[in-house]
Amino acid sequence: MKTPIETERLLLRELFSTDDVGLFELESNPNVHKYVGKKPITHIDESRAYIKFVQQQYEDHGTGRWAVVLKETNTFIGWSGIKFITESINNHKDFYEIGYRFIEEHWGKGYATEAGKAFIDYAFNTMKVEGIYAYADAGNSGSRSILEKLGLKYVNSFMLDGEQEVWYELKNPHL
Repeated sequence: MKTPIETERLLLRELFSTDDVGLFELESNPNVHKYVGKKPITHIDESRAYIKFVQQQYEDHGTGRWAVVLKETNTFIGWSGIKFITESINNHKDFYEIGYRFIEEHWGKGYATEAGKAFIDYAFNTMKVEGIYAYADAGNSGSRSILEKLGLKYVNSFMLDGEQEVWYELKNPHL
């Protein structure tokens, strides 16, 4: 188990089986899924299966999505983190992607940017990765704004599963 990361307002830690209720609240909301496949989950067993899937990624790749918890209240508010992507996306394969997803009531409060900065620092300075990549639905201006605040640069647009996506990257300045 990796050591949690603390930011000013957040505790970033690996997902636990006890995150199932919070994860279900997040992933069952159609608004959360507007730009990510439009397939909200419908049963808590799906959130439990996702947690097991992510925990296997920790074993296989040493990284994955982590829980984002408000320090002040110990409340699960979403997930963020660095995921190792093994499939081919936009002519990239075997790369590190930053991502985030938050319970709707916590949108617009800067949590994705706060967590993202901590994860980029972790990826570059602890994991020593060469670059961080991300992609978002072309119409998701909120997510695109977060990626730009994190320092990622727009590279190109591409199609994925019939949707127009935008690709971003940030190279490790220390390598």
